Amino acid sequence: MGEQDSLTSPVEIIDLPEDLVDAAVALWQQTGLTRPWNDPHEDCRRALAGAESTVLAAVDARHRLLGTVMLGQDGHRGWIYYTAVEKSLQGGGIGKRLLTAAEDWLRDRGVPKLMLMVRQENAEVQQFYRGMGYTDQDTVVLGRWLDS
Repeated sequence: MGEQDSLTSPVEIIDLPEDLVDAAVALWQQTGLTRPWNDPHEDCRRALAGAESTVLAAVDARHRLLGTVMLGQDGHRGWIYYTAVEKSLQGGGIGKRLLTAAEDWLRDRGVPKLMLMVRQENAEVQQFYRGMGYTDQDTVVLGRWLDS
């Protein structure tokens, strides 16, 4: 369904307000972005509290959450996470607007490069990012838990 078909008011991109944190986590769960080993509420709170990170939200005039993108930067690279759009609105341009807003947020802070991770099996999302000009960086992402 397209954006015009599903929305009755304009979409605004804002920093995620505290009263929409639970809605953001519910959206992440509905779109399959959460994993049992990560606490999405804590991820969200940490990003909102950080000086070099935020969560951007797409909202309508009724303050209804339509989509999110979490982002941050380390001084060299920007990273985005939890990019999600309400399923009935996917394909209507909200994801592109969120991604563009994230890029602008990082660009305004002098960050030269944006990185993101997409699970191997998520071909549809990989196609979305490729359509926005993102390319495979020929890297392997390694990780390690800092808590024992």
